[in-house]
Amino acid sequence: MYKLIRPALFCIDAERAHALAIAALKRKPVPAPATMAGGKLEARIAGLTFPNPVGMAAGFDKDGEVPDAVLGLGFGFAEVGSITPLPQQGNPRPRLFRLREDRAVINRMGFNNGGALDAIQRFEARRGTPGIVGINIGANKDSEDRIADYARMAVAMAPFASYLAVNISSPNTPGLRALQDEASLTGLLDVVIASRGENGPPVFLKVAPDLEPADIDAIARIAIEKQLGALIVSNTTISRPPLKSAHANETGGLSGAPLRDLAQQRLRDFYKATGGAMPLIGVGGIASADDAWARIRAGASLVQLYSAMVYEGPGIARRIARGLIQLMDRDGFTSIAEAVGTE
Repeated sequence: MYKLIRPALFCIDAERAHALAIAALKRKPVPAPATMAGGKLEARIAGLTFPNPVGMAAGFDKDGEVPDAVLGLGFGFAEVGSITPLPQQGNPRPRLFRLREDRAVINRMGFNNGGALDAIQRFEARRGTPGIVGINIGANKDSEDRIADYARMAVAMAPFASYLAVNISSPNTPGLRALQDEASLTGLLDVVIASRGENGPPVFLKVAPDLEPADIDAIARIAIEKQLGALIVSNTTISRPPLKSAHANETGGLSGAPLRDLAQQRLRDFYKATGGAMPLIGVGGIASADDAWARIRAGASLVQLYSAMVYEGPGIARRIARGLIQLMDRDGFTSIAEAVGTE
């Protein structure tokens, strides 16, 4: 059905189409999440049990409006956000572009969201609802103390989050990626870990794909020292491989198929840098079971996607999950954990 309606959706501005998708999920009866407890696809990291390793990446449900509907689509977990302490409009429109010929997306959204207080009301309403929902936290663009923003968000979101994802890798908030340098990152993580509380949720760190080898080694070392729950590898890229679309020169972060090879290599780099001691979540250009399987074999315990759903439709998570079972059987693995890093 999605293939039938996709041409009509693609005639609509990308951001408006996204809003329609969120509205449709809000009205759709929410099916049971993809439990599959104890199934072949079950994955365990950071003290959490994921019914399958296919997650929705941050950016789709920025305000935490439809996490349970997303889980009902067959995703093993949903990551909402990025959410900032105060509401912000984000960057001027247009700021979201489909690159159809490249099966890609460029966005320069700029952490547009309704802010922490707005999100907390929704999270309070779903308290006790099953399913793994991570909350991706960010800083306001005009904040005078961004580390303090992350601390505030860790305090506010810890009671509702299965995990907290610290997003310092968006290219659309000026200066944000500077927090990936060694000194800044150490101070930031110390503050977030302390702020989430002694019995708070695990902390994941989302990194950019546009990193130098020295940055990768430093981030890996810090992540292990701070006992993070996982590294999310990776966010969108500011690099531009050869592209066919008329939107190729738009500024912002590139995601989708052209990011696949870079994100795959960055995952390999982090798996090597951590020696397999840190769970990794592979993101970027994943659109099929083969893509997800390649990421798992390269070192990912879990994978996430978002842009591929624009082109493949809302059934993509179930298709990938089914395909992963077939690939596991083909290659003789009885669990996801057995396959991690066996490339």
